Amino acid sequence: MMKLKTQPRQKLINLRKKLNLKQKDVANSIGITASYYGMIEIGVRNPSLDLAKKIAEFFGENMENIFFTSADNDTLSNSQNNTP
Repeated sequence: MMKLKTQPRQKLINLRKKLNLKQKDVANSIGITASYYGMIEIGVRNPSLDLAKKIAEFFGENMENIFFTSADNDTLSNSQNNTP
């Protein structure tokens, strides 16, 4: 599971509020409880890869844009460039 940092958590909150949705609205749409979604937003729980994909699709966003910081993306790019 992914460990959510402050920036991705804030992205989730901003995306939800931009659509004037409550946590329960998002949760119902992706098939989880409002409590569980709330825990993801505050960083107590971390979504599985499949759930992260569902959340990204719900918001019409790229999963990497929501769940990875720019530093994470730089690390991923560097590790991929160093792969033989």
